[in-house]
Amino acid sequence: MIWHFIAAVFAGLGAAGVGLLLRTLSGKRLPRWIVPVFAGLGILGYQINHEYSWYEHKRNQLPATAQVVDTEQDRMFWRPWTYAFPLTVGFSVVDHSSMERRQADDHQLVEFILYRFQRAHVDRLHHQPYLMNCASAELVPLAEESRRPRVDALRELDRESALYQAVCSTE
Repeated sequence: MIWHFIAAVFAGLGAAGVGLLLRTLSGKRLPRWIVPVFAGLGILGYQINHEYSWYEHKRNQLPATAQVVDTEQDRMFWRPWTYAFPLTVGFSVVDHSSMERRQADDHQLVEFILYRFQRAHVDRLHHQPYLMNCASAELVPLAEESRRPRVDALRELDRESALYQAVCSTE
């Protein structure tokens, strides 16, 4: 976080320098307030660039066996540009290398871990093991320690969903 603060300060200083250069080249016909306005725009521009590049940066850090199955975009009134271009604030990933496929009573069962990344002042990562019945498209979370199915949280997925396709596709 300190590095982003330092980068924002230097972006502001660089933009202020551009404003000062423009004012000097204009023979001081531009108003003095153009320098702090450029500094503010530089800081704001850096922050917007950092926020919008977060998803791509995190996605590039994932292993080749990981597949993004869901993204969450949000609009915020204190960031009015997000109404035109929604900001990605979270995404879910399935890692194919950690999947365990089993056969039980003519049903293909796949045990996997669903990773959830959320953008915040400090990035959050949540993971939850699941068991998917590919024949019935039923998804049930597993208890962390015992790996027992929590049947009370069972839900049925749409067969067209990205999560079902990623887990149950035969490769």
